[in-house]
Amino acid sequence: MSRAAEDPEGAAAEGRPGPAAPAGRGRPRSAAADSAIIEAVLRLIEDGVSIGELSMERIAREAGVGKATVYRRWSGKSALLLDVMRSLDVPSPPPAGLSVRDDLVSLLEFLRRRGLAKRSSALLRTVVSHVQAQPELWAEYHDTVVRARREALLALLRRGVASGEIRGDRDLETLADLFVGPMLARALLHEWKELPEGLAADIVDTVLEGVRPLAGTAGTAGTAGTAGTAGTAGTAG
Repeated sequence: MSRAAEDPEGAAAEGRPGPAAPAGRGRPRSAAADSAIIEAVLRLIEDGVSIGELSMERIAREAGVGKATVYRRWSGKSALLLDVMRSLDVPSPPPAGLSVRDDLVSLLEFLRRRGLAKRSSALLRTVVSHVQAQPELWAEYHDTVVRARREALLALLRRGVASGEIRGDRDLETLADLFVGPMLARALLHEWKELPEGLAADIVDTVLEGVRPLAGTAGTAGTAGTAGTAGTAGTAG
């Protein structure tokens, strides 16, 4: 495992991707040094080092940089672990735009695969558990990552209302919870339950069955079948 011999701002991990530099920190950043430090944390956790055993000094040694280099970027271990978690995050795919139903299935399938990845990755579970246990860190992660995904889902639901695939008399925040809640419950709260293939489509079709426009509703007649789901058009839910 290679190490940098000294602490140039970025000799250790040249060419490796790193986390995006947080805005507003008021100091120059080297993406290579950032990457070296992030990867050092990941290696240590993969080698079995617990969060409690991690120290900024140990991380600096593993990265081949000076302790001051680490502290110029992060105020402490928790802030560093937040960026480690961000580095593990995979952006959700943009909607294909074919139908709201298909785009919802794609979004939930992304969540299903993330849930499977978390279950199979001790590293991901360790980092996520630590960040979730720190209310301020979890709030920051929510504001910078989770909120964007929530807004993407709400935009998709608004598109469904406009196209007549979803009734317009339902609160979209509640609908968003109905779509993602079952997947998140299985992935995060009930980890003994399976996340089988087809689960995303089953959840989407079940919810859409209840929120299709009523038959004969003004402005929505004839749109009930556009969601592409099995079932009787005009089901009232």
